[in-house]
This record gives sequence, structure tokens and C-alpha cells, in this order.
Amino acid sequence: MKYVAAHRIAVAVIGLALAGSGVTSAAPGAPLTISSPAFADGAPIPSLYTCKGMDMSPPLTWSAPSGAALVVDDPDAPGGMYIHWIVVGIAPGSGSVVDGGTPRGGVTLPNSAGESLYGGPCPPPGSGAHHYRFTLYQLPNDYQLPGGLAGVQAAQAIAGAATGQAQLTGTFSR
Repeated sequence: MKYVAAHRIAVAVIGLALAGSGVTSAAPGAPLTISSPAFADGAPIPSLYTCKGMDMSPPLTWSAPSGAALVVDDPDAPGGMYIHWIVVGIAPGSGSVVDGGTPRGGVTLPNSAGESLYGGPCPPPGSGAHHYRFTLYQLPNDYQLPGGLAGVQAAQAIAGAATGQAQLTGTFSR
């Protein structure tokens, strides 16, 4: 009986420590999810997160049972797929970031502009509404992205290695 009580206390303490760190353990088989308190799936992205505003990443929440990567792309770009943001090395579990944040422990890779940062939606004027996909890819725990990849090539490699994905889509036009 003392062992059961001590075990429950230890589990509670570990759980509180993880919760305080911003990372919680996702149960095996838990769904892969991504969302934003700033906009609903399919809704317009507030201009604050675009080139017309502060051009900073929106707040996001997610859950990934194992390691993950985040790719933000624009399939409606005039020259073909445009990658706005790639973050690899997202730890397993549930997490969130605030305005302008990057997932803790994640590494930002170069986007289609060759910059290792979030480049907000900025479609050419008059090109209509573009769709911006925030895709969280579930990756094998031992996955290593081949070196030197950036932009579309990195996004394709991540998608090809993924064992699952969750997606949040926002729109923007100017």
C-alpha cells in the first residue's frame, strides 16, 4: 500500500514538473493535432501575422506522440510551392508557442527565401486569397533530415519521412 501511494505521488510530481516546463507527455496512439487561438481552420489569418502587420508567427498549440516538424507553405504561390517556415526537432508531447515564438527545442531551417525564420503570408497584390498550410508532421524518433536541405526540398524530405500529419489552414489576400 505504501508503494502505491509513493508511486502516485512520484507520478504526480513528474506530471507537475512537465506541465510547468510547457511540455506534457502524449499517450501512445494519441492524435497528432495543431491549432491556433488566433484563427480557426479555414479562416483568414489576422494581418498581425502577415507582411501587412508585424510579420511574426501566430500562437500555436499542438500534440505529437513522437518527434515532429512544422512546415508552413503556400501552395497558391505564383511560382509554385513557397515555404514560409520550417521547424524541425519538435519534442514529443503537447506544446504551445505565443505570438512570434518558435517551438522550444526546435531548429528553424531556411525557408524559400533562404532565411531561417518565419516569413509571414505576403501574396502578390491582386492574386486573390492564398491558402497557408501549417502542417505538423509526425516523424520517426530517429529521423535525421539530410544535411544542406532548405525550402521546398527540406519540406519534401520531411513529408516523405512522415508517419502522420495534422494541418491547420488559414487564408490571406492583399
